[in-house]
Amino acid sequence: GGSLALKKRATPRYTYGWKRATILAAFINAVLLLIALGALGWEAIDRLLAPAQAVQEQGKVIMVVAGVGILINALTAALFLRGSKSDLNIRGAFIHMAADAMVSAGVVVVGGLTLWVSWSWLDPVVSLIIAVVILLTTLGLFKQSVHLLFDGVPDGIDSKAVHDYFLSHPDVSSIQDLHIWAIGTTQTALTVHLIMPERYPDDAFFQKVNHYLHDNFEITHVTIQVNRQALANACGV
Repeated sequence: GGSLALKKRATPRYTYGWKRATILAAFINAVLLLIALGALGWEAIDRLLAPAQAVQEQGKVIMVVAGVGILINALTAALFLRGSKSDLNIRGAFIHMAADAMVSAGVVVVGGLTLWVSWSWLDPVVSLIIAVVILLTTLGLFKQSVHLLFDGVPDGIDSKAVHDYFLSHPDVSSIQDLHIWAIGTTQTALTVHLIMPERYPDDAFFQKVNHYLHDNFEITHVTIQVNRQALANACGV
């Protein structure tokens, strides 16, 4: 925990630190899972089309490999459990490890049935079902990580609601350059230009806005620029 926190600290060159590494880790994890699922599906189809052979040996191998998988995934999930309450990336990893442990337990049962009833098609069919189930969750992880890598507004934040909140202040006539993006999997940043022709806000205004954005949208890094007139070179809201 300490070394990871040290790597995330801001430096003059990396002013946000290495917080985005958590998003990149989620993306790489999703890509590797998709590749592994493709290999699993291909192998399952190949076994399904192949003639029945060495069923007893297949069942033994399945049970041994899955048993090792249960142990590794359960231990890994336990390590992730403590941090799963505060970090979305860790929470996702915990869910995946726990699910993999349960899947491995199911595979042990399949291996036992293969030894008992000698159904050569049972293992590849169950492998395909497992691949599809994991694929559905992995696609969500992949989509969300790509979305955050391209500075998309994090899930759970309504950008229109944030836009309307700024405009609800009587002294704000319009806003420009509202941007909301994820610094990492646990922190969100916001920048905005407020057009306030009548007066420049005091510190109490900025404190109120920061508290509201934090409490209602979990936005932790807020930068506000105030102008009396709209900027001609603004890039839009």
